Amino acid sequence: MSDVVGLPELPQIDDDEMRARLARIRSYSLVLLRHGPNYERSDARGIIWEHGRRNMQLQDAGILSVVLPVRGDNDLAGIGVFGRSRDETTAIMNGDPAIAAGVLTAEVYEASGFPGDTLLS
Repeated sequence: MSDVVGLPELPQIDDDEMRARLARIRSYSLVLLRHGPNYERSDARGIIWEHGRRNMQLQDAGILSVVLPVRGDNDLAGIGVFGRSRDETTAIMNGDPAIAAGVLTAEVYEASGFPGDTLLS
């Protein structure tokens, strides 16, 4: 058993397994959404609703892999992972209704990951 409460014994990963997994790494873009200057405007809730609809469209089109709304008392609103280049992702985000309205802002970063990674259920 692990020394962290509730964490099971972790499986062993040898060097060959590490190399095999690293050979599959590919490029992604990571988006950090933050509350924008117009986050408190009266129609922000409806704009964010349409932002969510667009996220679902991007997911269904295979462009947006992961959407993680962030809760809590901070300015971080969400995280997204795109299977596109940084420039393509920036262009996609510039077309988002919440970004265009200044309700949210987007920071886009180059990232790497392993195809097939999934969220735990």
